[in-house]
Order: sequence, then structure tokens, then C-alpha cells
Amino acid sequence: MSWHLFAVFFASTFLISATPGPNMLLAFQYGMNYGVKRTLWTLAGLSLGLFILLLSTLLGLDVISRQSPWLLTIIKAVGAAYLVYLGISSWRDAGDGSLMSDAKELSAEVEADYGAFEGQAGTPQPRSLSSAAVKTSPSNLTLFRTGVWVSLSNPKAILFFAAFFPKFINFSAPLWPQYILLTIGLFMSETIWQIVYTLGGKKLASWLDVGNRLAWLNRGCGIIFIIIAAALFAEVINSFML
Repeated sequence: MSWHLFAVFFASTFLISATPGPNMLLAFQYGMNYGVKRTLWTLAGLSLGLFILLLSTLLGLDVISRQSPWLLTIIKAVGAAYLVYLGISSWRDAGDGSLMSDAKELSAEVEADYGAFEGQAGTPQPRSLSSAAVKTSPSNLTLFRTGVWVSLSNPKAILFFAAFFPKFINFSAPLWPQYILLTIGLFMSETIWQIVYTLGGKKLASWLDVGNRLAWLNRGCGIIFIIIAAALFAEVINSFML
């Protein structure tokens, strides 16, 4: 992988990571509720969950590239179609509502899903993310496990990785050095924005909620998805012409 291609990958993931998805909203809400120091446990959990999903995807691509190259072409085509869908969806997303309301909705979902899971396991349930009335603060382990749970409960991440990463991988060259480089780039982007959402979530939310800023951020990501999809489609077409 050339450094130019890595720079394109990092710039793309950096912009995409800025959008307020589940991981970022959790970092945002926990940063306000529990403070930066304790939220670091949650960020560690989010990173572990993301790493597990990413590793699963890369291992799958590694096996397919060696044993079934034709299937890799199909994955690229399906991935390109999925990126087109994401691009159109992102462009149409008007950014209705606010980050504050989105974070509260995620809080309710996490409390219901993760709380039920913990209850079945016979362990104490974490308090509501948005409840100031409950004085009992969750343990560091609970914060960490919640981060892992939220990250792993997003199976769409695997679809995204499988669709997004092949464009930046040279399957004719050694794969694992490329995997390591891409993983570093992705985690740099994710970690930077998780810290931003944790430290300055309120200011960032206020800025994005002005006018159409959040909508244009979504549209920018949509354009990136479409461009990468077009490049993947071009690779698929070229593979049939060889």
C-alpha cells in the first residue's frame, strides 16, 4: 500500500468517524454523565469491540483472497452496492433532531438491552445514562463492558468494513502489513473523535445543531461512499475484462 492510498483512507475514515454513530453518542453521553477520566474505560471497551469486529472481517477477507479469489470479486461488487446505498442514505439524512436527543435515545436503548442482558446474567445493572437521580455510579468494569456491548451490537460495522476496506487493499501484495496499517489508521480516526466527543461533546453538539451543518457532514460522507463505490465497481469491471 502506498502512502498516498493510506492518506486517502485515513482522510475518508476521519470524516466518516466524525458522524455521530452509536459509539460516538455513547462517548458523548458518558463524558457528560461520568467525566472524562471514567469514560476512558468506556472508550477502551468501544475500541475492543471495534477491534473484534474488524479482526473478524480481515480474517474473512484473508481466507477468501487465498482460497476463493472469484468470491472476493463478488464481495467487492456487493460492497460497492452497499456503499452506494450508504451514500444515498447519508445524502438524504437531513440531520433532524439534535445530538442531545439522539444521545438520550441511545441511552434508553443501551439501558434496556444491556441492562436486560446483565439482569439475566445475575449481575448488577448499570444505572440510566441520563438519570441524575440515581446516586450509585457504575463500576469501571461496567463502563468497560457497556462499551464492548454497544460496539459489538452493531453488526452493520462488519458489512461496512467488508465493503469499505477492499478498495484500499492490494491483494497481490502481503496482506497483514496492509491490515496493520489500515487498522492503525482506523483506530486513530475513531480514537480522536471519541475523545473529542467525550471532552467537548456539548460544544460540538451545539455547533453541529446550527443550521444544516450536521446534514452537510452527512452529505460529505455520502459523497465519499459513492466515490469509493465507483472505484470498486471499476475494479470489478476490469477484472472481467482481463
